[in-house]
Amino acid sequence: MPRVLLIDDEPPARTVLRTLLAAHPGVTIAGEAGTLRVARDLLAQPDYDLVFLDIQLRGGTGFDLVPLVRPGAAIVFVTAHDEHALRAFEVNALDYLLKPIKPERLAACLGRVAAAPADPAALAAGRLRADDTLYVRTDDGARFLPLAAISAIQSCENYCELHFAAGGKLLVRHTLKSWEGTLPVPPFARAHRQTIVNLNQLQRIEEDGADAPLLHLAGLRAPVRASRREWTELRALLPRQSGDAFRPGA
Repeated sequence: MPRVLLIDDEPPARTVLRTLLAAHPGVTIAGEAGTLRVARDLLAQPDYDLVFLDIQLRGGTGFDLVPLVRPGAAIVFVTAHDEHALRAFEVNALDYLLKPIKPERLAACLGRVAAAPADPAALAAGRLRADDTLYVRTDDGARFLPLAAISAIQSCENYCELHFAAGGKLLVRHTLKSWEGTLPVPPFARAHRQTIVNLNQLQRIEEDGADAPLLHLAGLRAPVRASRREWTELRALLPRQSGDAFRPGA
Protein backbone atom coordinates (compact mmCIF):
# COMPACT_ATOMS: atom_id res chain seq x y z
CA MET A 1 0.00 0.00 0.00
CA PRO A 2 1.23 3.51 -0.77
CA ARG A 3 2.82 6.41 1.03
CA VAL A 4 0.40 9.28 0.45
CA LEU A 5 0.27 13.07 0.56
CA LEU A 6 -2.90 14.92 1.52
CA ILE A 7 -3.24 18.36 -0.08
CA ASP A 8 -6.38 20.27 0.89
CA ASP A 9 -6.74 23.81 2.24
CA GLU A 10 -9.56 22.76 4.60
CA PRO A 11 -8.21 21.09 7.81
CA PRO A 12 -11.52 19.29 8.52
CA ALA A 13 -11.40 17.74 5.04
CA ARG A 14 -7.86 16.46 5.66
CA THR A 15 -8.97 15.08 9.03
CA VAL A 16 -11.84 13.17 7.41
CA LEU A 17 -9.59 11.70 4.75
CA ARG A 18 -6.88 10.83 7.29
CA THR A 19 -9.49 9.05 9.45
CA LEU A 20 -10.86 7.09 6.50
CA LEU A 21 -7.36 6.08 5.40
CA ALA A 22 -6.61 4.81 8.90
CA ALA A 23 -9.02 1.94 8.21
CA HIS A 24 -6.65 0.67 5.50
CA PRO A 25 -3.59 -1.01 7.04
CA GLY A 26 -0.40 -0.29 5.17
CA VAL A 27 -1.34 3.20 4.00
CA THR A 28 1.16 5.70 5.35
CA ILE A 29 0.51 9.44 5.48
CA ALA A 30 3.82 10.89 4.29
CA GLY A 31 2.74 14.52 4.64
CA GLU A 32 -0.10 17.05 4.59
CA ALA A 33 -0.40 20.54 3.12
CA GLY A 34 -3.01 23.25 3.50
CA THR A 35 -1.29 25.91 1.38
CA LEU A 36 0.24 26.00 -2.07
CA ARG A 37 3.66 26.84 -0.62
CA VAL A 38 3.71 23.84 1.73
CA ALA A 39 2.30 21.64 -1.04
CA ARG A 40 5.14 22.61 -3.38
CA ASP A 41 7.69 21.67 -0.72
CA LEU A 42 6.00 18.32 -0.09
CA LEU A 43 5.78 17.46 -3.76
CA ALA A 44 9.51 18.09 -4.15
CA GLN A 45 10.21 15.15 -1.85
CA PRO A 46 10.97 11.74 -3.41
CA ASP A 47 9.29 9.39 -0.91
CA TYR A 48 5.58 9.30 -1.83
CA ASP A 49 3.51 7.16 -4.18
CA LEU A 50 0.07 8.77 -4.19
CA VAL A 51 -1.29 12.32 -3.87
CA PHE A 52 -4.84 13.13 -2.79
CA LEU A 53 -5.16 16.56 -4.36
CA ASP A 54 -8.06 18.95 -3.79
CA ILE A 55 -9.09 20.79 -6.95
CA GLN A 56 -10.17 24.05 -5.31
CA LEU A 57 -7.31 25.60 -3.32
CA ARG A 58 -6.89 29.11 -2.01
CA GLY A 59 -4.76 31.06 -4.46
CA GLY A 60 -4.93 28.43 -7.19
CA THR A 61 -6.12 24.98 -8.12
CA GLY A 62 -4.86 21.44 -7.81
CA PHE A 63 -4.09 21.55 -11.52
CA ASP A 64 -1.41 24.15 -10.80
CA LEU A 65 0.43 21.57 -8.70
CA VAL A 66 0.24 18.65 -11.12
CA PRO A 67 3.54 19.46 -12.89
CA LEU A 68 5.29 19.23 -9.50
CA VAL A 69 4.13 15.68 -8.74
CA ARG A 70 7.11 13.35 -9.05
CA PRO A 71 7.19 10.99 -12.06
CA GLY A 72 5.60 7.67 -11.19
CA ALA A 73 3.37 8.97 -8.39
CA ALA A 74 -0.38 8.60 -8.89
CA ILE A 75 -2.86 11.46 -8.50
CA VAL A 76 -6.37 11.22 -7.07
CA PHE A 77 -8.36 14.43 -7.34
CA VAL A 78 -10.72 15.38 -4.53
CA THR A 79 -13.59 17.77 -5.17
CA ALA A 80 -16.83 18.99 -3.62
CA HIS A 81 -18.44 19.76 -6.98
CA ASP A 82 -20.19 17.31 -9.28
CA GLU A 83 -19.02 19.17 -12.36
CA HIS A 84 -15.42 18.46 -11.33
CA ALA A 85 -15.95 14.73 -10.81
CA LEU A 86 -13.38 13.45 -13.26
CA ARG A 87 -10.26 11.62 -14.09
CA ALA A 88 -8.35 14.52 -15.58
CA PHE A 89 -7.41 13.54 -19.11
CA GLU A 90 -4.45 15.84 -19.53
CA VAL A 91 -2.73 14.95 -16.27
CA ASN A 92 -3.36 11.18 -16.21
CA ALA A 93 -5.08 11.28 -12.85
CA LEU A 94 -5.79 7.77 -11.59
CA ASP A 95 -9.16 8.54 -10.01
CA TYR A 96 -11.30 11.18 -8.28
CA LEU A 97 -13.19 11.33 -5.00
CA LEU A 98 -16.30 13.41 -4.52
CA LYS A 99 -16.80 15.07 -1.13
CA PRO A 100 -18.15 13.96 1.27
CA ILE A 101 -15.97 10.91 0.69
CA LYS A 102 -17.71 7.57 1.19
CA PRO A 103 -15.66 4.76 2.78
CA GLU A 104 -16.61 2.30 0.02
CA ARG A 105 -15.59 4.79 -2.66
CA LEU A 106 -12.21 5.32 -1.01
CA ALA A 107 -11.74 1.55 -0.78
CA ALA A 108 -12.44 1.22 -4.50
CA CYS A 109 -9.98 4.02 -5.21
CA LEU A 110 -7.23 2.31 -3.21
CA GLY A 111 -8.00 -0.88 -5.07
CA ARG A 112 -7.35 0.92 -8.34
CA VAL A 113 -4.07 2.22 -6.93
CA ALA A 114 -3.00 -1.28 -5.99
CA ALA A 115 -3.95 -2.61 -9.43
CA ALA A 116 -2.23 0.20 -11.35
CA PRO A 117 0.93 -0.67 -13.28
CA ALA A 118 4.17 -0.09 -11.40
CA ASP A 119 5.78 1.26 -14.55
CA PRO A 120 5.14 5.06 -14.69
CA ALA A 121 4.97 4.98 -18.48
CA ALA A 122 2.33 2.25 -18.34
CA LEU A 123 0.35 4.21 -15.76
CA ALA A 124 0.43 7.32 -17.91
CA ALA A 125 -0.82 5.25 -20.84
CA GLY A 126 -3.81 3.98 -18.88
CA ARG A 127 -7.04 4.25 -20.79
CA LEU A 128 -10.02 6.33 -19.85
CA ARG A 129 -13.32 4.73 -18.93
CA ALA A 130 -16.35 5.16 -21.17
CA ASP A 131 -18.17 7.03 -18.37
CA ASP A 132 -15.32 9.45 -17.61
CA THR A 133 -15.60 13.22 -17.63
CA LEU A 134 -12.67 14.97 -19.28
CA TYR A 135 -10.74 18.10 -18.43
CA VAL A 136 -9.57 19.57 -21.74
CA ARG A 137 -7.78 22.78 -22.64
CA THR A 138 -8.74 24.99 -25.57
CA ASP A 139 -7.41 28.31 -26.80
CA ASP A 140 -10.25 29.93 -24.83
CA GLY A 141 -9.46 28.21 -21.54
CA ALA A 142 -10.47 24.83 -20.13
CA ARG A 143 -13.69 22.94 -19.69
CA PHE A 144 -15.16 19.66 -18.48
CA LEU A 145 -17.11 17.34 -20.78
CA PRO A 146 -18.47 13.79 -20.68
CA LEU A 147 -16.52 11.38 -22.86
CA ALA A 148 -19.77 9.67 -23.87
CA ALA A 149 -21.02 12.93 -25.42
CA ILE A 150 -18.35 12.80 -28.15
CA SER A 151 -19.41 11.30 -31.50
CA ALA A 152 -16.17 11.76 -33.40
CA ILE A 153 -12.68 13.22 -33.08
CA GLN A 154 -11.07 14.59 -36.23
CA SER A 155 -7.43 15.56 -36.65
CA CYS A 156 -6.49 19.18 -37.39
CA GLU A 157 -2.66 19.00 -37.40
CA ASN A 158 -1.62 19.49 -33.75
CA TYR A 159 -5.24 20.06 -32.73
CA CYS A 160 -8.39 17.96 -32.86
CA GLU A 161 -12.05 18.80 -33.38
CA LEU A 162 -14.41 17.09 -30.97
CA HIS A 163 -17.86 16.59 -32.51
CA PHE A 164 -20.71 16.15 -30.05
CA ALA A 165 -23.78 13.93 -30.29
CA ALA A 166 -25.97 16.89 -29.32
CA GLY A 167 -24.44 18.98 -32.11
CA GLY A 168 -21.58 21.45 -32.15
CA LYS A 169 -17.84 20.96 -31.99
CA LEU A 170 -14.82 22.06 -29.98
CA LEU A 171 -11.21 22.56 -31.03
CA VAL A 172 -8.77 21.19 -28.43
CA ARG A 173 -4.98 21.08 -28.18
CA HIS A 174 -4.44 17.35 -28.53
CA THR A 175 -3.18 15.25 -31.40
CA LEU A 176 -5.22 12.34 -32.70
CA LYS A 177 -2.40 9.99 -31.69
CA SER A 178 -2.64 11.12 -28.05
CA TRP A 179 -6.39 10.54 -28.08
CA GLU A 180 -6.00 7.09 -29.61
CA GLY A 181 -3.62 6.00 -26.85
CA THR A 182 -6.06 7.00 -24.11
CA LEU A 183 -9.62 6.37 -25.34
CA PRO A 184 -11.42 3.13 -24.38
CA VAL A 185 -11.67 0.57 -27.19
CA PRO A 186 -14.53 -0.02 -27.75
CA PRO A 187 -16.54 2.17 -28.04
CA PHE A 188 -13.91 4.37 -29.70
CA ALA A 189 -12.13 3.21 -32.85
CA ARG A 190 -10.38 4.68 -35.87
CA ALA A 191 -12.56 5.05 -38.92
CA HIS A 192 -9.65 6.29 -41.03
CA ARG A 193 -6.31 8.04 -40.68
CA GLN A 194 -7.83 11.38 -39.64
CA THR A 195 -10.88 10.35 -37.57
CA ILE A 196 -11.80 8.36 -34.46
CA VAL A 197 -15.49 7.55 -33.97
CA ASN A 198 -17.61 6.62 -30.96
CA LEU A 199 -19.50 3.47 -31.95
CA ASN A 200 -22.05 4.13 -29.21
CA GLN A 201 -23.13 7.17 -31.22
CA LEU A 202 -23.45 5.25 -34.48
CA GLN A 203 -26.92 5.71 -35.99
CA ARG A 204 -26.62 3.76 -39.22
CA ILE A 205 -24.12 2.32 -41.66
CA GLU A 206 -24.52 3.06 -45.34
CA GLU A 207 -23.05 0.87 -48.09
CA ASP A 208 -22.86 2.91 -51.29
CA GLY A 209 -20.72 0.66 -53.45
CA ALA A 210 -17.36 1.97 -52.26
CA ASP A 211 -14.66 -0.17 -50.65
CA ALA A 212 -15.85 0.77 -47.16
CA PRO A 213 -19.14 2.21 -45.86
CA LEU A 214 -20.31 5.57 -44.62
CA LEU A 215 -20.84 5.88 -40.86
CA HIS A 216 -23.70 8.12 -39.80
CA LEU A 217 -23.06 9.44 -36.29
CA ALA A 218 -25.25 11.46 -33.94
CA GLY A 219 -24.57 15.19 -34.17
CA LEU A 220 -22.56 15.10 -37.42
CA ARG A 221 -24.12 16.65 -40.50
CA ALA A 222 -22.03 14.56 -42.88
CA PRO A 223 -21.23 10.85 -42.51
CA VAL A 224 -17.70 9.62 -41.93
CA ARG A 225 -16.22 7.35 -44.59
CA ALA A 226 -14.43 4.36 -43.05
CA SER A 227 -11.21 3.39 -44.78
CA ARG A 228 -10.85 -0.08 -46.26
CA ARG A 229 -7.84 -0.61 -44.01
CA GLU A 230 -9.71 0.21 -40.80
CA TRP A 231 -13.13 -1.20 -41.67
CA THR A 232 -12.46 -4.88 -40.89
CA GLU A 233 -11.19 -4.14 -37.38
CA LEU A 234 -13.81 -1.47 -36.76
CA ARG A 235 -16.68 -3.72 -37.83
CA ALA A 236 -15.55 -6.39 -35.35
CA LEU A 237 -16.00 -3.81 -32.56
CA LEU A 238 -19.55 -2.85 -33.51
CA PRO A 239 -22.25 -3.47 -30.91
CA ARG A 240 -24.20 -6.58 -31.86
CA GLN A 241 -27.36 -4.60 -32.53
CA SER A 242 -25.51 -2.50 -35.13
CA GLY A 243 -25.72 -5.38 -37.58
CA ASP A 244 -29.31 -4.30 -38.27
CA ALA A 245 -28.01 -0.86 -39.24
CA PHE A 246 -25.84 -2.26 -42.01
CA ARG A 247 -27.96 -2.07 -45.12
CA PRO A 248 -26.88 -1.31 -48.71
CA GLY A 249 -27.91 2.26 -49.42
CA ALA A 250 -29.63 2.52 -46.03
